[in-house]
Amino acid sequence: MPPTREQVIDLLSAMVRIESVTPWLIPTGSGEGNVAAFIADWLAGTGVEIEIVEVSPGRPNVLARLRGAGGGPTLCLNAHSDTVGYEGWPDDALAPRIEGDLIYGLGAADDKAGCAAGMLVLRALAESGVQLSGDLLVACVADEEGVSIGSEHLAATSGGIDACIVIEPQPYTHELVVEHQGFGWIDVICRGVAAHGSAPDAGVDAIVHLAEVITRMHQLDRNLFEANPSMLNGRTVFHTGTITGGTDYATYPNYAKLGIEIGTQPGEHLSDRVAEIEAIFAELAPAERGFRGEVVVQLDREPFVARGQEALQGIVVDEMTSVLGQAKVTGLNAWTDAALMQAAGIPTLLMGSAGGNFHTANEWASISELIKLCAILERVATRYLRLIQVGGMTICLTSVRPGPAGSGSAASARSPASSMTRSTTCGTTVCPAPSATSTWPAASAPPRKRSSPSAPRPSRPKPSPDRWPLGPGP
Repeated sequence: MPPTREQVIDLLSAMVRIESVTPWLIPTGSGEGNVAAFIADWLAGTGVEIEIVEVSPGRPNVLARLRGAGGGPTLCLNAHSDTVGYEGWPDDALAPRIEGDLIYGLGAADDKAGCAAGMLVLRALAESGVQLSGDLLVACVADEEGVSIGSEHLAATSGGIDACIVIEPQPYTHELVVEHQGFGWIDVICRGVAAHGSAPDAGVDAIVHLAEVITRMHQLDRNLFEANPSMLNGRTVFHTGTITGGTDYATYPNYAKLGIEIGTQPGEHLSDRVAEIEAIFAELAPAERGFRGEVVVQLDREPFVARGQEALQGIVVDEMTSVLGQAKVTGLNAWTDAALMQAAGIPTLLMGSAGGNFHTANEWASISELIKLCAILERVATRYLRLIQVGGMTICLTSVRPGPAGSGSAASARSPASSMTRSTTCGTTVCPAPSATSTWPAASAPPRKRSSPSAPRPSRPKPSPDRWPLGPGP
């Protein structure tokens, strides 16, 4: 049974009140320790196995497992318990407010609604007494808003996870994401020559040179990214984030640094974006005396493309359609931990309930849509984990779902033994392997890094053919 409105409000309000700002972004943030303790306490007594795993000091994942009878797959519901900061609304962010169908508060949508959905579904199934052959694992992970140390640790140590649904807020609950952009956090640096402000022939102005680079990057965004959006993932992300440079009013600046976030589409790699910036450097060098530019990659996250997810995707589409009347398989012009789970060889999908104002004041989540999401996830978990209650009997089924007479798609076939319809599965897109990276100029640029030192990329072999989920491979 899906949760009631009161259950959703009570749980989500309690979670919003707990500050869990990731200290990677905001050094004074409390991290996930308090909210992890709340999650574990809320699930206590339900019969689920609860483990709090410290990924780093004070930065825990909560792993809650409803263990099945055996012989079935393990499905993971992954949501993150950390949030961004709340400098723009310090008086209201941690004070949940209900207005009609909406609940306002920090993390109400991103992503405490996702954690709440996993918790509510896990508790409902545990208390229902339904017998599942496989395990349902709810992972409320740390640091997605930082460098994703929670999901990286989960993916690297997951062992028996056979499929994953990452829960993040979506514009519409009926959207099922099967691919999204990657991104990089990059420092673009120009170096000049310091000199007295009255000695223009001696000084080289690093800030002026960086301004020329910024202007051309803005043109690149307009002429390439805006003009050529991806059909699924939209316009390639690009924006400036931080800028520093110079020492004082009276001195030519010998250093200027711009921090940017820039996206990559499936089939691209961050080296493609670096090459575009290097082309700008090459264009400026002949025209600007003493020009020197560097690109330093601080974080590199590859795009997400679902692979091996067909069996799970068919079930999710069926249940979305059953609960919502529609389902749309699409992409996203952002990045999520789904990329890390898929990169570890775990077939992964991304979905969530409707919300808005992410990372800003008056963040909101729809209460009714969160209830619907819980209904979808409960039905998906029951089907995917292979055992379904029919009357007083427990029947093991792979690709059928309960439904009223006449339900299902035109391609469905009625089962004579019960009112059930067979599901269909959908295809997937395969992304080419990424190309190698480069720097410009090679002599002056520091060593490039694929990711933050605190977040090494996990390595996990893809499931062998005899493991769950059964069905078409990548």
